[in-house]
Amino acid sequence: QVQLVESGGGLVQAGGSLRLSCAASGRSLSGYLIAWFRQTPGKERDFIAAILRSGGATTYADSAEGRFTISRDNAENTVYLQMNGLKPEDTAVYYCAASSRSYFSTASHYPTEYAYWGRGTQVTVSS
Repeated sequence: QVQLVESGGGLVQAGGSLRLSCAASGRSLSGYLIAWFRQTPGKERDFIAAILRSGGATTYADSAEGRFTISRDNAENTVYLQMNGLKPEDTAVYYCAASSRSYFSTASHYPTEYAYWGRGTQVTVSS
């Protein structure tokens, strides 16, 4: 099975940028559809973006569209989430997750679709 490790979180001022990384070990990331989710205390894990195995297609939540970009480098076994124009409401723990599906569906936006998860990285945006 694949193991995922997120990195790149931190404290940033509103309007700033961060790039999160999701590095895989154990198996090649190229065999998985990868998504980013985020979660704040007491709330459900929310979908942000996902990318197909080849990187040829992406999908975003409305809250991320136009500000966040998901990409992948299968040679480096890593998926990225570039976050620009950060807002205080983006403060959360960010998780990457892997699914063995080869296509997007409505289920792609739900945590139950993903079998493998990292432990998360904290992003804090100050006002």
